[in-house]
Amino acid sequence: MEEKKQPTGGPYFVGKKDELIEAKRSVRTLEDRDVLIIHQQGVFYALDSYCYHAGGMLQNGDIEELNGRLCIICPKHKYKISLAEGESLYKATDPQETQPVPRWYSKGVKQRTHTVTEINGEVFVQLSKSRDWLESDFFQGEKGKLERAKVEETEKKEKKKLESKK
Repeated sequence: MEEKKQPTGGPYFVGKKDELIEAKRSVRTLEDRDVLIIHQQGVFYALDSYCYHAGGMLQNGDIEELNGRLCIICPKHKYKISLAEGESLYKATDPQETQPVPRWYSKGVKQRTHTVTEINGEVFVQLSKSRDWLESDFFQGEKGKLERAKVEETEKKEKKKLESKK
């Protein structure tokens, strides 16, 4: 991919449309923020690449339609996040109902999403301009990076222990 000069504040060139469609998922670092770009059902989505809950890497998460919305499922703890809004969804029943029926509920917007545009076969991401703090912001900062590194180290040690027992 050819080098593109990044304008300050975006929108940022993230790739050729055909390449991103073929890849289905890609991570780009924009202004020190790791952004996951997903192509699903003919639409591009962009959101922070680490799950708001515990920093799990969303890139490998399954995508499912839940309650009419495309959601990525965090592979770490199975949290469900809508691709378009960054809303966290969960299924529950109301115990006060005579015959409780499971329904989807929202925890609110937890994952930062970004705007994707396509111009003449090139795809651009404009980082969210919202100044409101969202839970996924933590894992984009220094403390969150340290937290992710600690968890990765612990997981590697646990994996080695399991392998040595075989």
